[in-house]
Amino acid sequence: MTQKMSHIAVEAVLITILLFLPIVRCNDNEVIPADNSQIKTWFDRNVGAAASRDAVLSPAVATAEKNATVIKVRADGSGDYKTITDAIKSIPDGNKNRVIVSIGPGNYTEKITIDRYKPFVTLYGDPNDLPVLVYDGTAAKYGTVDSATLIVEGDYFTAVNLKVVNSAPRPDGKRAGAQAEAMRIGGDFASFYNCRFHGFQDTLCDDKGRHFYKDCYIEGTVDFIFGSGNSLYLNSEIHVIPGDPQAIITAQARSKATEPNGYSFVHCKVTGSGGIAYLGRAWFDFARVVFAFSEFTDVVNPQGWSDNNKRNADSLVYFGEYNNKGPGSNLDKRVTFVKKLSDAEAKPFISLAFIEGSKWLLPPPKVI
Repeated sequence: MTQKMSHIAVEAVLITILLFLPIVRCNDNEVIPADNSQIKTWFDRNVGAAASRDAVLSPAVATAEKNATVIKVRADGSGDYKTITDAIKSIPDGNKNRVIVSIGPGNYTEKITIDRYKPFVTLYGDPNDLPVLVYDGTAAKYGTVDSATLIVEGDYFTAVNLKVVNSAPRPDGKRAGAQAEAMRIGGDFASFYNCRFHGFQDTLCDDKGRHFYKDCYIEGTVDFIFGSGNSLYLNSEIHVIPGDPQAIITAQARSKATEPNGYSFVHCKVTGSGGIAYLGRAWFDFARVVFAFSEFTDVVNPQGWSDNNKRNADSLVYFGEYNNKGPGSNLDKRVTFVKKLSDAEAKPFISLAFIEGSKWLLPPPKVI
């Protein structure tokens, strides 16, 4: 760790209550309540601060959180760095301690990469004025997976209070390589709190690893949540941007039945209008996506799901729905291969066990 970072660690105020912490059960198998007013209580009971969970957290996480430091990025030059990229460069490869990059309000026009050699990085934005990370990368220029404004390959990443935008023009069906990601997350054990992801086609590449999203917003048009991540989305809004004759929310990339990955959306809202959106398509034959306790506007196509014109995939995909509501949740006209889940069938998808959360998941930090 650099000398500059060690000095900043002394000056930074990282609010962590070390005494009189509540006992956290950290029960991976406690299902998320059906009543969304109970989410906070459930979360607080099962996801507590590191100091209260030494017995269940992985040793690497417990050690990293005990030695957290803060560095500041401010667009006006009042911080330790003016750019997020420079702040990331200051973190040494092989870092074993949590580094919180506190980001002030403003636009940061950067293409940011946190590579696999930099674990335990947190990007923490001002909660009252979310910083905007923005770039206009496209598949034509960078390739789809490297077009993202923010690329994270390091493990144990956390993002809090961020707006991540790909500002490339909306694909018009004529320009080759117009896909443009806002975010690609390829590291394991990543969490996102109060983050917004803005784009059109391929907005969020939920690439690989175990991930948790809470209180987030994700918008797009086609395949705007895609990849082979093993991810739990909780209390988040999935917004379909109008204007296309057809929209597809998820393109999940599970390639065989023995793979543990998939996407689970719990207490989420699917917003938009016009009956144009499929909840998912069989991009890969064993794609796995579940929506539970969620609310659908009439943006959802009555059929719900697409086999991507691969009839063989009908018996292979795992597309499930459980206790959803709203105009788009009617199952009467759903495709025959959708799974209308029982309580027992839904249970693995509506708890932290889906992402093995007790070993690594922490609440967002509080930083001044």
